[in-house]
Amino acid sequence: MSTTTPQHKIGSGFGADSTADDVLAGLDLGGRLAIVTGGYSGLGLETTRALTKAGAHVVVPARRAEAAREALAGLDGVEVDELDLGDLDSVRGFAERFLASGRPVDFVIDNAGIMACPETRVGPGWEAQFATNHLGHFALVNRLWPALEPGGARVVSVSSRAHHFAGMRWDDVQWRHDYDKWQAYGQAKTANVLFAVHLDRLGQDSGVRAFALHPGGIMTPLQRHIPRAEMLERGWIDEQGNVLNPQGFKTPPQGAATQTWAATSPDLAGMGGVYLEDCDIAEPAVEGEPTGVKDWAIDPDQAARLWDLSAELTGVNAFA
Repeated sequence: MSTTTPQHKIGSGFGADSTADDVLAGLDLGGRLAIVTGGYSGLGLETTRALTKAGAHVVVPARRAEAAREALAGLDGVEVDELDLGDLDSVRGFAERFLASGRPVDFVIDNAGIMACPETRVGPGWEAQFATNHLGHFALVNRLWPALEPGGARVVSVSSRAHHFAGMRWDDVQWRHDYDKWQAYGQAKTANVLFAVHLDRLGQDSGVRAFALHPGGIMTPLQRHIPRAEMLERGWIDEQGNVLNPQGFKTPPQGAATQTWAATSPDLAGMGGVYLEDCDIAEPAVEGEPTGVKDWAIDPDQAARLWDLSAELTGVNAFA
């Protein structure tokens, strides 16, 4: 029987300053397996490090597999495989190799992504941010569905406060006209939340739950497409390139905390389909405020519409 989790704080005891190690303190993840896309740089690397420290085995699918192996050298309990989220054949190949191993999955953390890139087309001409951040992860999770552990697996979709920038552009989701890099990023991040909303609806009868989240503002390689002049103009850095903390930037260990908490916290047992921030369920957004979740990102009808569109585009649907 389906249940709906309220989009309101639960008083987790953690907050914006909590780190991934903080939220995992006292948890033994021995025998658990996580798949963390992009788990070799930025927040993904911190997430992988914290999960393995707590005893989990982490599979890191990476577009740059050799770079991933170098970044993860010295960490026990990690394996790297190749995956390009912008290439559906690559997604299928990774999923088939993993399924052939016969191992169950406890956590999938859809962490990899690109942000505010110049107009780029991948696959059959898809807009790169929507394709990489959403469609690739949609295909990946659907292909991995047979391995997701019934009665306990969680799928964590790393979204962003940037979902405030834009809802779904239903008349032109691929941005074939009037491309705007920040609006396109906003749509992709809204799609990340809607994906979790509908996946949770479909998966909860099997005990598989899904969450979306804003990790916080963190200076990581995600900013690689943003010109220095734009970062200066936005007040992210000073003339010397130093990060300006009045912007409220988190450290990578703090930024990795909410996705780690989403995947593992006992406090979220029996819950799902909600958007998180600062290691708690977020409140609905208030007009003019930068926090919380916009109603367009958690609308169940839009979530179902996006699911159907994504299944049509990728040719993958574990629930069809």
